[in-house]
Amino acid sequence: MNKSTFLVLLFTVFIIGGYLYYKEGTLPMDKADKSSKIFIVKSGEPLSTVAKNLSNDGLIRNKIIFYFVTKQLGIDKEVQAGDFRLSPSMDVYQIAKALTHGTKDIWVTLIEGTRKEEMAQVIAQNMDIPETEFIKEATEGYLFPDTYLLPRDATVGAIIKILKNNFDQKFSANLKQKAAALGLSPREVIILASLVEKEARASQDRPEVAGILLKRLKAGWPLQIDATVQYALGYQPNEKTWWKKDLTTDDLKIDSPYNTYINDGLPPGPICNPGLASIDAVINANVNTPYWYYISDKSGRMHYAVTLEQQNTNAKKYLQ
Repeated sequence: MNKSTFLVLLFTVFIIGGYLYYKEGTLPMDKADKSSKIFIVKSGEPLSTVAKNLSNDGLIRNKIIFYFVTKQLGIDKEVQAGDFRLSPSMDVYQIAKALTHGTKDIWVTLIEGTRKEEMAQVIAQNMDIPETEFIKEATEGYLFPDTYLLPRDATVGAIIKILKNNFDQKFSANLKQKAAALGLSPREVIILASLVEKEARASQDRPEVAGILLKRLKAGWPLQIDATVQYALGYQPNEKTWWKKDLTTDDLKIDSPYNTYINDGLPPGPICNPGLASIDAVINANVNTPYWYYISDKSGRMHYAVTLEQQNTNAKKYLQ
């Protein structure tokens, strides 16, 4: 056998072997197994991870072939997040296409520090639920911010129950006991946590800010929190936001029980839906803080002061 004949034969074997490898990789895991299982694709999950999980779940024979098929079909960027009912009897083409179609459940992310109206917007954008219905039934402060896999056909009541159940799990009995030891009721913790959520961006600042707020409350000082005024002002059509960016002197005089510039004590309810970090910060507040004041500069960095004179100096230095 001469060299050219050998190379042709080798190339033919390579082509046939590659074809058989590819063909075998596209076949169902078990054509006779008609059972199904729920396969979950998480939000933002890369295709390589989806392929790996499909292989680990016994739904595809070869993750490399699955990846190649999605590229071949031009659907590699169309795989959706959600949960899918898949079967070992499905071949790789059927599975790949199934992952691009409507899902049984929908991934929805609700972020910390948003008020119920903002959460209603997110829910409405992802599900067939009017904002007004969600707002009407939702309770501010108790809609735990998290990433949820929600049933596509869920009612407003069902969604709120899912959020509230998560809240009840995160705000545990242990945390409530610690709060009680500080003389705080669960309601007071959530109100304070909502204030901390809007006031302190960095995790290291939250216990300090919480300590200052508790110190002011104990001394009978007004809290003077801009976010409570923003909450009272509501939606700003010009800025298209629920949180007015620059408050005026007149804004600080708004007649509202939520205005902590003209009313002592806590506002009547939470001003947003806080995350667990802010709840923890209230319960673990630095009650021995020497500070009475704080401001946040344009970058979100916090600056503290013991006296009003120091506070005014900080304001001139960091806010002008």
